[in-house]
Formats: sequence, structure tokens, C-alpha cells
Amino acid sequence: MKKSDFNYFLPEELIAQTPVYPRDSSRLLLLSKNTGEIEHKRFSDLTDYLRAGDCLVLNDTRVLPARIYGTAEDTGAVVEFVLLKQRDLLTWETLAGPGKKAKIGRNFKFSDKLVAQVDDILPDGNRIITFRCDGEFFSVLDEVGQMPLPPYIKAKLEDKERYQTVYSKVLGSAAAPTAGLHFTPEMIKKIEALGVKIAYVTLHVGLGTFRPVKVDDITEHKMHTEHYSVSDEAARIINTAKSSGGRVICVGTTSCRTVESVMQKYGEIRPCSDDTGIFIYPGYEFKCMDALVTNFHLPESTLIMLVSAFAGYENTMRAYKIAVEEKYRFFSFGDAMFIYGD
Repeated sequence: MKKSDFNYFLPEELIAQTPVYPRDSSRLLLLSKNTGEIEHKRFSDLTDYLRAGDCLVLNDTRVLPARIYGTAEDTGAVVEFVLLKQRDLLTWETLAGPGKKAKIGRNFKFSDKLVAQVDDILPDGNRIITFRCDGEFFSVLDEVGQMPLPPYIKAKLEDKERYQTVYSKVLGSAAAPTAGLHFTPEMIKKIEALGVKIAYVTLHVGLGTFRPVKVDDITEHKMHTEHYSVSDEAARIINTAKSSGGRVICVGTTSCRTVESVMQKYGEIRPCSDDTGIFIYPGYEFKCMDALVTNFHLPESTLIMLVSAFAGYENTMRAYKIAVEEKYRFFSFGDAMFIYGD
């Protein structure tokens, strides 16, 4: 298939700039992947479509306040750094802009407690920097850092926690697993009271999730890699659901990519930790996931390709067309879909 097959018209005013309050008051488009039937609900109505024995897979990653601004100690130039990957506690791979001002050996001051030196420049232009920190690093980072919101969000985020899921726990993402932003603690309790088991997995979302597909033939696209882990408890919950006839319902493409990566590698869900570069597009045969909760994704993105692989290409593109007509809110702070089979 071609990249252009996944394009669709989206008026700019439908790109959500701010989150809704309360979280579960966002809209929910229900899509049957078997029949193509579409219904319009509220996210809080999701509980009506879950049943005892199902397993909800949630990604408990927590977003780093990874956007920081440093002033060069020799020139006074201000450079934006975005932390991408931790090499060790104080050494990180980062994006830097403007890159020409982040030369090897240059020192930057972020606050009275945090400074860093540029150690190396990678072939892709990313910088390796090493911090010197007065205090616990992540606490200081929380003081000076900003959320690395996607480039299509122009509005200022007043509350950092609105770009975190209420169950976020394991620090390490450069972007939020946005399908999970709709859940409230009360909704999770209600889901558990229904007899639905919750499996928490971790996949640290990288900024590569926003990287555009540049090749027209999507099979030639090189997928970015992200780190995931599955605990003993999560593996047990997922396997029990599968063996007892329950559905494995992934919340977000990140949870989907995690369980499908593990199944692809081992043929079963087992406790493990690894990197994945799995690319799911139409023609892929799902080995674990039975239903998907997801937001509305960018045109021509790997994420809409994943959704099309699960829901069917025609169903997906029709659902997106209807969502535009019905003025759903799109992307990270937007509304959601629930795609199910039976």
C-alpha cells in the first residue's frame, strides 16, 4: 500500500489544543471491525462494552518533562534540548535546536542546580550531553523541564499532569500514551468492579512516534525502536484472559505494540524486557489483541496504519471521514475510538 492511501482531510480547527474536563467526558466512536457499524458515545460509556473476564492492557509509562532550555556559558545562546534516551543517570541523547549552537565541548546552564556539557554529535544530528546536578536529577528536571508536547499543540499546558495518565508510574517517555488520558481513577475502579482484569505493561514512547513516513511504499519505512517491559503479573493476567475466552483489550497503540511484539518473538506472553521496532500495517495478523481503545491519529502516520490493520482499511478511513463530519477532536488531547470484534 502507498502512504497516500492513509491521507484524509482534517480541518485545522479539529486538532485539539487542550484536554477536556473531566477526562472521561471526551467523545467515543464505537467501530465494529466485523460489520463496520459506527456508534457515537461518551468515553465514560466504555464500561458498557466491557465484560467480566476481559483484560484491559494499560501502558503505565510516565512522561519526562523532557524539554529544557539552556544558556551557553560562553556565548549566551539559548538552545532547546529534548531528552530522548538515557545512556546512564546523567548522560542523555537529546535533540538540540538550533543545533549549530550546541557544539561539542560547549557548556549550558539550565538553572542554578543543573548544567550540562555537549559530549558528542551523532550522525543524525542528535547530541550526547552529560549533566552536572545539585540534587536528585529527576526532581531537578521536574523543576526546570516542560512537557514535550507534540508540535501541532500550540496552546500552553497549564497542568503538567494533564499530559500524564492517572496510572502513570514508570518514568521514561518522551510523549504520552494518549489513549489512556481519558481514564479517571473512578472509571478504573468501576472497570475492575465489572470483573475486568487490568494488566499494566510499560512501553516508553519516543518522539519517533511523530516522525513522518517519508517513503511512498510503506513497506520500505524503517520504524523507530522503543523500550518495553512486561511483568510476571501482567503476563499472567493476559494469558489467563486469553485461555479463558476473555478479550485482550489494548488501550493505545503502545500497549498493542508491546503485546504483539512479545507474541511475535516468543509465541506467548511472558515476562520480558526488550526494544521493539514492530511496524504493524494492513496484512498483519494479530496474535494477541482482540479490541483496541485509541485516539484519532495523524494522516499518513504509522499509527493510522496500525489501526487500519486491525479495523480494516475501508472501515478505518470511513470512520475517520465520519469523525471529521461529526467534528470529533483529533490527536493527543482529542477524542477516542473503541474498535471491537464481537
